[in-house]
Amino acid sequence: MRTRIALLLGIVLVAGACAGPGGGGAGSPSVAPKTFAAGSSMAAIVAKGKLVCGVKFDVIAFGFKNPTTGEIEGLDADLCRELAKELGVSAELTEAVSKNRIPFLKEDKVDLIISTFTANEERRKEVDFSHVYYKAGQSILVKKESTVQKVEDLVGKKVCTGEGSTSEKNLRAKGVTDLLLFQTYTEGAQALVDGRCEAVSTDDSILFGLAKQFPGTELRGTLFSDEPLAIGIKKGRTDLVEFVNGVLEAMKADGRLKALYDKHIKPFTGKDVEVPF
Repeated sequence: MRTRIALLLGIVLVAGACAGPGGGGAGSPSVAPKTFAAGSSMAAIVAKGKLVCGVKFDVIAFGFKNPTTGEIEGLDADLCRELAKELGVSAELTEAVSKNRIPFLKEDKVDLIISTFTANEERRKEVDFSHVYYKAGQSILVKKESTVQKVEDLVGKKVCTGEGSTSEKNLRAKGVTDLLLFQTYTEGAQALVDGRCEAVSTDDSILFGLAKQFPGTELRGTLFSDEPLAIGIKKGRTDLVEFVNGVLEAMKADGRLKALYDKHIKPFTGKDVEVPF
């Protein structure tokens, strides 16, 4: 794979003015724009001077807009920044909620989706994916006084989750059909605290951040699904898939990926994260 990526380099210099800091935590490139094959997806990104990534703005540890600084923090946000550095362009982060992630790719509103995005066979029909960079699983967030212990206890109860998410489909498959759907999981957690639902259910990678944001809540039960998180790429852009995978492989080899896990994930789980590829 590295060889194929190398063949894309060094053919034509794409000189583009790099975009300066902008909406959603954009940053200036630390190096000059790189050289890529004419007509490649990477050359097009370099020409516009920025890599646009759709990320969550309300998921602590993955994509979270710091209310004090306005900076987008988390693993997903930093992955976008690392990829932008490899291209020699700015990273522009735009909010992508569960419902609009695939449309954003199809409509070229973003170059990549790095937004706690589960790679599954149904979605692979519409978009391409990178290597899986994190393995999550669906769990339950409840108030500490709740009697709910497992997903089966949610049948017949009102449950909050994300509209258009795999979590919604997983709950319905478990017989949990009284759902209150939201664009963001922060809204769902607020509904839990307010008493509008009895649980929030989605990836544990999202819930452990919500538990920190909303005192008096906690995760319950064992994981009841596999949610492999990967970077979403517009269908057919195989050169961009190879580029992204090459960067992820390099980050694994030189320790950058583990450093991001230690920075963003380990403080919540207390555990070392294994690179899943």
